[in-house]
Amino acid sequence: MLTAIIVEDMPDALHLLKTDLETNHKDIKIIDTAQSVVTAAKALRSKQPDILFLDIMLGDGTGFDVLEIFPDLKSKIIFVTASDEFAIRAFKFAAIDYVLKPYSSEELAQAVEKAKEQIQPNPERLSILKETLSAPEQKPDKISLHTLDKIIIVSLDDIVRCESDSNNTIFYLEDGQKIFVTKTLKYFTDMLKSYQFLRVHQSHLVNLQCIRAFIKSDGGYLVLKNGDNVPVSVRKKVEVMEILDSMHR
Repeated sequence: MLTAIIVEDMPDALHLLKTDLETNHKDIKIIDTAQSVVTAAKALRSKQPDILFLDIMLGDGTGFDVLEIFPDLKSKIIFVTASDEFAIRAFKFAAIDYVLKPYSSEELAQAVEKAKEQIQPNPERLSILKETLSAPEQKPDKISLHTLDKIIIVSLDDIVRCESDSNNTIFYLEDGQKIFVTKTLKYFTDMLKSYQFLRVHQSHLVNLQCIRAFIKSDGGYLVLKNGDNVPVSVRKKVEVMEILDSMHR
């Protein structure tokens, strides 16, 4: 039997989550609930659960405030957040799982299964999440990349380009390092398109800051600062030329 504490400041959402867990997850025993940072701190001082359901936005602070009070918390965390494009992007940048309100029973079940398997996010990934959530309009400094056996923290400015490899993506960094990530190129295109990354070809996403030249011959290709050549698809040629022109005005 696993133990759980729910931290959620909306009474209806708290009731729904509690009912869903009690009905569909008989192996989880809810040992306490809290609706604020203060009451969450009180609950966690007396008992640390196996799983902590943690709402991001609380009336008297945030879920991060709770985690800062208990830096050595051993509980697996399932973050709960409202459906907000900035919040979703922040979780993706940090490579941390979350449940979106309102969620389905299936989504909750998936989150519980992941929580059972996962290790606690390290402080750096939590920091990426916190910073990206607190400044949604700013370009995040770092991104967490999920490889087959670990999570690597990378500076966004160090990424030269990304290349599709079936349903996976290879990241090429400034120092020559290659990182094989188990997500599609489309996943990262959607994440990075607001931060001067451009999909120039079905298989290639490039950091615009790393382009050295656009060669119009041989079908058209980019020469990057690290010496790599990247093809540009026919339908992307005009867009690439316009962007490069605007960058050098």
